[in-house]
Amino acid sequence: MQLCRQTLSRVQDTVSLPEFDPAQLRPGIVHLGCGNFHRAHQVAATQAAIGAMGKEGLGWGIVSATMRKPDLAQALGRQDNLYALLTRGPRKTAATIMASITDTVFARAKDAGLAERIADPQTRIVTLTVTASGYYLTAQGRLDARAEAIRSDLAAARPRTALGILARGLALVRKRGGVPPVILCCDNLSENGQTLRQAVMDFASLRGNDALAEWIGAHVQFPDSMVDRIVPTPTATDRDDARRLLGGLSDVAPVSAEPWFQWIIGRFDGERPRWEAHAGTRFVPDVGVFERAKLQMLNGTHMLLAYAGALAGLDTVAAAASDPAVGALAARFMRLEQVADVALDEAELDEYAVELMGRFRNPSIAHRVERVGRNGSAKLVARVLRAMRSNLEAGVAVPGAHLLVASWIRWFILHERGALRFVPADPRSETLLRLCATWRGDHHGLVAAILAREDMAGPALPAHESQVAAIADLLDRFENAPATAVMAELARQS
Repeated sequence: MQLCRQTLSRVQDTVSLPEFDPAQLRPGIVHLGCGNFHRAHQVAATQAAIGAMGKEGLGWGIVSATMRKPDLAQALGRQDNLYALLTRGPRKTAATIMASITDTVFARAKDAGLAERIADPQTRIVTLTVTASGYYLTAQGRLDARAEAIRSDLAAARPRTALGILARGLALVRKRGGVPPVILCCDNLSENGQTLRQAVMDFASLRGNDALAEWIGAHVQFPDSMVDRIVPTPTATDRDDARRLLGGLSDVAPVSAEPWFQWIIGRFDGERPRWEAHAGTRFVPDVGVFERAKLQMLNGTHMLLAYAGALAGLDTVAAAASDPAVGALAARFMRLEQVADVALDEAELDEYAVELMGRFRNPSIAHRVERVGRNGSAKLVARVLRAMRSNLEAGVAVPGAHLLVASWIRWFILHERGALRFVPADPRSETLLRLCATWRGDHHGLVAAILAREDMAGPALPAHESQVAAIADLLDRFENAPATAVMAELARQS
């Protein structure tokens, strides 16, 4: 028997149920990017808000769109958009039925009608989790007009990218004289609200509609926000655990998450759910300090654990963080390098760093390194190279950044040889593979070629040649000795 509205009464008493009738929900939010993170984060906060608001909350259901594949939308549709959220602590797993999604659609389906849904007066908020690469930005944070998906969307009658869908939906709002929804980016981008506003304006201008671009800039809110929760890719174990916890009901779309939850939202004017009913949600005047701490200390260190951990033969972030060498290198990198320009005092930095490493080591969260390490070329500047630049300008050593960049490049060196045990996902994978083939055997030339690309690395780093040499030296060491031996030696030296 499958989880759905009719079978909710069969769910065991130990499972938390929604405090409202899902059948009474009406959509008030459109979400682009219905993936695992969204289902463990924004959906959870919205469900708490609806429960806390009573009847007033019933107008905040979510229409959630998958962007690339229809599978999840179809699976959730068969379950009346219900699923189990498994909150996995180190020793205990708790299950909650998520029910705040009213409809799931595939963005590329002919009948998805996302632009119309955005323009619907009932839609007061649009949220997004399409990953950093889904915005097609240059290293300077502007829309990359050369990106194939953007070029295609500019000429398309029915857009497929999040930017194209937003621009079309907002154009309909403007044409009809409506009130635009608040657009809330929930992806790991620097100043994500302002960055998204500029990208949508750029898209409108590229389509020849400068008036729309100006209207968006003047009338549409794009608050900054910062989100934080570790959500691994669902596995067969999740489905088995969901069935057990639900008393035998089958759930084809459960999602797991760590207990930690954080959502920091900037200035927001207008109607919204009472999201702060979910512990960890805060509205603040300035998201910047929270964003920078998270992007650098959490996300940047996550990247080091993924790239170096994979080279050491470790499959998950938990295994990498618990490894004596890799874990020690990551902890040192986080606390000594990734705190650059993070406006917290020393005690707060110490507490956050210890907390993060504890979260990374949670054995119940199987966050696979190949997934954490995907799209590195789109993440490197904001999460690593910005802090690296600040450290170099301040005379602070950056061995952790050197190791991270070298480990990332090493993935593609091995992939180009057919020697990596998985295929790394990256929007510039073809370029990286071509560079690896061109500079095969010359690590200095390869590093110089990659760091010279502003679309991946931004402007030249301070003492640029010294940074190239240090990274190339690490690649030489990886070539001549097992990665585990190299990292053990690095851990002893630091």
